[in-house]
Amino acid sequence: MKRHAVIIVTYTVPFEQLSQHVTDHRSFLQTGYDKGMLLFSGPQNPKVGGIIVARGESLEEIKQFMADDPFLKRRVANYQFIEFEPLKSQPFMGDWIAGK
Repeated sequence: MKRHAVIIVTYTVPFEQLSQHVTDHRSFLQTGYDKGMLLFSGPQNPKVGGIIVARGESLEEIKQFMADDPFLKRRVANYQFIEFEPLKSQPFMGDWIAGK
């Protein structure tokens, strides 16, 4: 059974200082989408951080994947991982939640 997590991203620098890292961050996230690990992601409003919804074989696998995020490696953001069990969802989400 896949494990699911909401990742709360908190910027450690003003948003304006992130601009030089955003392209690398988004390219990194795309690898997670390509692997089927990420469902969606985006900045909070106001832009003090972001939200990512992910899945993996374990919470540790999700954390290991996110450890390569340029935002984290360059110390411009911190991550909080909240594991959860999706019990209800829209029907179109069934395959993703089931890990297909």
